[in-house]
Amino acid sequence: MSTTTHPAAPEGRKSNRLATEASPYLLQHAYNPVEWWPWSAAALAEAKRRDVPILLSIGYSACHWCHVMERESFEDEGIARAMNELFVNIKVDREERPDLDQIYQLVVQLMGRSGGWPLTVFLTPSQKPFFAGTYFPPEDRRGTPGFPKILQAISEAYRERREEVDGQADELTKAIAEVGDGAGEAPPFAPGPDLLERATRQLLRRFDDAHGGFGRAPKFPNTMPLEVVLRRGVVEGDSAAREAARLQLESMRAGGIWDHLGGGFHRYSTDERWLVPHFEKMLYDNALLLRAYVDGYRALGEASFAATAREIAAWVEREMTDPEGGYYASQDADSEGEEGKFFVWDESEVKQALGADALAVKAAVDYFGITPAGNFADPREGAIGGVPKSVLFESRPARAVAAKLDITVDAARDAIERARRAMFDERERRPKPQRDEKVLTSWSALMISAIAEAAGALDDPKMLASAERAFAFVEANLLTPHEPHRAGQLVRAARLAKKVTVEGEPSERWLVKGPGFLDDQAYLANAALDLHEVTGDPSKVRLAEVIVDGMLDAFWSEEDGFFFTPRDGEALITRSKDAYDNAVPSGTSMAVRALARLGALVDARYGRVAEAELARLAPAAVANPFGYGQTLCELDRLVRGSVDVVLVGPRGDARTKALARAVFAVWLPNRTIAWVDPGDPSSRAAVALLAEGKPETPAPAAYVCRGRTCSLPVTTPEALTALLTSGG
Repeated sequence: MSTTTHPAAPEGRKSNRLATEASPYLLQHAYNPVEWWPWSAAALAEAKRRDVPILLSIGYSACHWCHVMERESFEDEGIARAMNELFVNIKVDREERPDLDQIYQLVVQLMGRSGGWPLTVFLTPSQKPFFAGTYFPPEDRRGTPGFPKILQAISEAYRERREEVDGQADELTKAIAEVGDGAGEAPPFAPGPDLLERATRQLLRRFDDAHGGFGRAPKFPNTMPLEVVLRRGVVEGDSAAREAARLQLESMRAGGIWDHLGGGFHRYSTDERWLVPHFEKMLYDNALLLRAYVDGYRALGEASFAATAREIAAWVEREMTDPEGGYYASQDADSEGEEGKFFVWDESEVKQALGADALAVKAAVDYFGITPAGNFADPREGAIGGVPKSVLFESRPARAVAAKLDITVDAARDAIERARRAMFDERERRPKPQRDEKVLTSWSALMISAIAEAAGALDDPKMLASAERAFAFVEANLLTPHEPHRAGQLVRAARLAKKVTVEGEPSERWLVKGPGFLDDQAYLANAALDLHEVTGDPSKVRLAEVIVDGMLDAFWSEEDGFFFTPRDGEALITRSKDAYDNAVPSGTSMAVRALARLGALVDARYGRVAEAELARLAPAAVANPFGYGQTLCELDRLVRGSVDVVLVGPRGDARTKALARAVFAVWLPNRTIAWVDPGDPSSRAAVALLAEGKPETPAPAAYVCRGRTCSLPVTTPEALTALLTSGG
């Protein structure tokens, strides 16, 4: 397992106000000489009392350049002294407070720069931004002014040109409020049967036909646009789209963005070939990619995609799961102060790992592309330890390795697998990257959904048990015990911490941090429905309904649609929205997904809210498919309709389970599964709309419904598969 992020106090160093925080990222800064504050009313009041600007620094635990700026600037006594004298310094974990991150990232973009982390924003005491950037070096570099120079210039402007600063702050604050959610920026559009064709045509203009994926370097997985392309290719028979989706999935799996020894995907590729990654591993990326590979396996029939899905799930179980079942947030890019050091190799290290197995050494060096020149250097230090290193990737297929070594393909595969196991064991002895052991409601729910879907598709009870334990963890630790499941009662994050009791014996407790946002509510509602679809547990539908009712009460406005923050949340300079599908699906698109599903299962009123929000988003989504991938998938559900499968039979009956396996084996992008257990009346109530008119039968049976027109009952997996794949 990765090392954790609970810092020890450096000798002779006093802690600052971050030492009592729950966030591992904030705790990483608890012994900086900077007098950090967490975001709080007290910090804002202190800025007003001193009449100095706020220096707001936003980052996250696995952020490589956040660590660099900490080492270079926040640990520097001289720079820290200037920060303390001139500013009130506030440190924010963007994973705990995405609302603040959303607002202040816009400042950088409005100033014509690229956003990212670390985010450095200068605010007036009334929270209005007037200057922003990302990483600043400790001295002037290549035309970029050093951080000390920035600090002095900002402080001087605030003291001596206050009217100019206040004018800039007012202008930026107004612009932030006007950005809105992007809906309505394009001409009105009523989605029709050409929806996927239109969107895919635009997406494929940005597709890299040589290496797969969208755009050039840096290259991100972009799983939601990928799903749009896959839907167009498979459901509508567009061969170019289908092969584009296949190429991207194959290329990512072969590239260095994939961890060939331990499983799981790194954050993104720094080049267009998927070769050299930015090495952090995020829970949300792997949740989305797990789902993408499961879908790719069912849609395209590639066995390697199923193997990739299993390896992602195995990495989650081994590296990212708390003993109580929760899923951790991320693994760092750095170890021993160097990016990628844990993951890269040279030939001598391969020989050390494999000992006398000379054939496996040759096969590994050839297959994984390990060369004397290497393909990776730390961006700050050059070759790691003075020796060129290689990021592992599939440089050639096993059959090419076999030909080069003059052995059979089976012998080559066996040698590569021996090398993989031995190299993994050797790598486990290296100092590991730190791990952010914060459990986030939204990201955990995203992984719960992905693992539940994979469990159904791959018929894997171990995966299902993992998803159920993680869901139980969220229920127990991220929903408060009083008035459970109400809007605003969902907690954003939790972290296990040590404490000392009165008797002096150490014990543990979960530290929780709020508030919950739209994505927490929407993702968790969908996770509950996903678990219902795999298990038939009616309590999950009831919980999803309660969460969604609370979500509508706190986040939905009939006039304005969904907001990211609850109506009774903290007053910031604007109430932000979350319409764009970026690294993760937007809270809005996932809210629509949950509403549409409950509209099919329980009550049509939920579906009407989903349709109203989709009408608001449709023009912008069609104009910008790259920024609205998940929304387009929900629009496709509206246009095409869902395929609703009702399973009638005892949940524990092997025949009912066989019918369920048949449903999960088929890729149905717009699907609802309802379980009606004759021995459990609550199951019929939980799926009231789809249960209506479905009589009990002597043997477990399935009904396939399209547009509220249902088939006759079928009782065998073979008949059900034929019905699902026939389209009729």
